[in-house]
Amino acid sequence: MQTMDSFNFAGKKAFVRVDFNVPLDGDFNITDDTRIRAAVPTLKKILSEGGSVIIGSHLGRPKGVDETFSLKHILSRVSELLGVDVDFANDCVGEEAAQKAAALQAGQALLLENLRFYAEEEGKPRGLAKDAPEAEVAAAKKAIKESQKEFTKKLASYADVYVNDAFGTAHRAHASTALIADSFDADHKTFGYLLQNEITAVEKVMNETEHPFTAIMGGSKVSTKIEIIKNLLDKVDNLILAGGMTYTFVKAKGGKIGNSIVEEDKLDLANSIVELAKEKGVNLVLATDAKIADSFSNDAKTDFCPVNEIPDGWEGLDIGPESEKTFAEVIKNSKTILWNGPVGVFEFENFEVGSRKVGEAIVDATQKGAFSLVGGGDSVACVNKFGLADEVSYVSTGGGALLEMIEGKVLPGIKAIRGY
Repeated sequence: MQTMDSFNFAGKKAFVRVDFNVPLDGDFNITDDTRIRAAVPTLKKILSEGGSVIIGSHLGRPKGVDETFSLKHILSRVSELLGVDVDFANDCVGEEAAQKAAALQAGQALLLENLRFYAEEEGKPRGLAKDAPEAEVAAAKKAIKESQKEFTKKLASYADVYVNDAFGTAHRAHASTALIADSFDADHKTFGYLLQNEITAVEKVMNETEHPFTAIMGGSKVSTKIEIIKNLLDKVDNLILAGGMTYTFVKAKGGKIGNSIVEEDKLDLANSIVELAKEKGVNLVLATDAKIADSFSNDAKTDFCPVNEIPDGWEGLDIGPESEKTFAEVIKNSKTILWNGPVGVFEFENFEVGSRKVGEAIVDATQKGAFSLVGGGDSVACVNKFGLADEVSYVSTGGGALLEMIEGKVLPGIKAIRGY
């Protein structure tokens, strides 16, 4: 399989699928350009060798052409970071795009308009009524799959080589993330630096593990993490479960959780996870105390109490000092660390301490030689907020893609290039 370093891009046009799905404010200013900066090494490598790039991406979840989600809002920043004047095509498969792609010279770049302006990118019909007859739905699905083939063929026609550098969408079998790869032989498709680094980091954690291996899983619902938890129980030595899901486990054991978030229909599931961890010899670590509040607000009255003795009218919004010490001790003695999800409502300054302490413990372990992978939107936001991103081994740009890899799933965007 080709790599970015083995392929010579001189005189070649590369269609590069990136993930420029960046947040914009009300005036369409970029508030976090991390995803754009992450793709710069791949794009610069191609341009520096005398190649040209056709950049494809999505932005948001438009249901058709919508100026709010136009990639023209990010054009100037892309040009600034690449150090070249990036041209823009007002469509991704129209005549203008084809002409501009054909006219590209060595060292030039073209940014296509939002790929998701077309339903063909995702391959799902749009505009169907919720109560549409089955026959109508089936016909619409068949039609979109046929038009998707032409859409994909058009994108592929712009380039000599396909580069996928969008880990954030690698779990989607979309036209530009997976199907397009079939238009290129094995010598003319490859992963960009970002995607290859993501694959390497996740596989190092999951397949080349140094023990003790500790995973910290946060989040409000145990139901959304169940497949990940089950897969991790076959690999980890320690599993720290925190965040809002804590209170489902506490209530399942008969504890008092006040007004804390809970999945009432998942109490048996929580107990089964506890038993499964015991069977597999995994040290399952849950909070023993909590920082509680009398309302879901940064300005709420606060107190500390045992996690199973939260008074009525109060809710747990962060771990307490006892849990901070317990979590940190486990983390600092680990050789491999995976962090997905904060342990409290870190967006509120008064409830950020637990997540900060976890991040600092991960940094300590990393400095002692551990490999640490931080991934999933909120945990990434945590390390960025606390200024710790440069002090862990790897920060993943993928949300759903990372979680599916941890679950053990094969991602379409990866399989399309390397075959598995």
